[in-house]
Amino acid sequence: MKKLHANRCVGLVVILVAALTLTIQVAQGQSQIQGVINGRSGATMTVQSAGSPNTVVLLTDSTSVGEVEGVFKARTKQMPMTALIPGLPVQIKGTLNDQNQFVADTIKFKGSDLKAAMDAQAGLQPTEQKVAANAAQIQLSDQEIAAQQAALQQQQAQLTAEQQKVAANKAAIAAANKRFGELGEYNILGETTVLFANGKITVEPQYKEQLLKLAQQAKGITAYILQVQGYASAVGSAALNQRLSSERANAVTAILVQQGQIPLTNMLAPGAMGTSSQVDSDKTSEGQAENRRVVVRILQNKGVSGN
Repeated sequence: MKKLHANRCVGLVVILVAALTLTIQVAQGQSQIQGVINGRSGATMTVQSAGSPNTVVLLTDSTSVGEVEGVFKARTKQMPMTALIPGLPVQIKGTLNDQNQFVADTIKFKGSDLKAAMDAQAGLQPTEQKVAANAAQIQLSDQEIAAQQAALQQQQAQLTAEQQKVAANKAAIAAANKRFGELGEYNILGETTVLFANGKITVEPQYKEQLLKLAQQAKGITAYILQVQGYASAVGSAALNQRLSSERANAVTAILVQQGQIPLTNMLAPGAMGTSSQVDSDKTSEGQAENRRVVVRILQNKGVSGN
């Protein structure tokens, strides 16, 4: 019993020394946190670590943002601050300032985690559009119907399996959101839409004035964030439309940052929404024109506004 008591005492001393050493290291230099981004507000963001309250992280012009690469994560690819979106797991090194904010010196994350966060932001898109397109092309003679019905049943079975996967992914995301805090709780305080010519990514002059006016409006709002989401009409291949929506969003973002003087700390990553959320039918040229768009919104975290 005496030996067991002595071992317990030694273990307690080791734990106390380790805790004291960690406290001294944090007090004397950099400390490190890791968790999931669950909010952006102006030049700050909040990070939720498992079992801990939210940490307010301050982004500065000297903050280095990087994506770790390689089998052993030994290389780092520099990334813009716009990549810091809600839902992204990050590892942050920095120091506390007088306002008890964690001032970030370096922020690192995995490329696979960024893709997952961007997919969650854009919304999971099942393959229903592909099946609908196939169904629209089915105009068969009586002799072909039996064979096509068998193929359609096989596609329906595949669609059901994929829908089950999508439902599981959505459930996982919902569980993560519940654990790490609600994402996207923002008030929309301003909005403008930029339309594009067919197959084009160039912003026409009349829309530049609207974008600069929105940028000026945003600067008068406390802790604002700009959200830029690009879309395409459902004409052409899915890959082409996804690329067009991305390049259109990037073109609008460039105007806001370069001409509108919006800091990168106040921008969310441009969203490539593809052909999701169509506002009009793609069966007419007018409807297609309405769907070739980029939507820009001024967002303010509800925690800032108080509602």
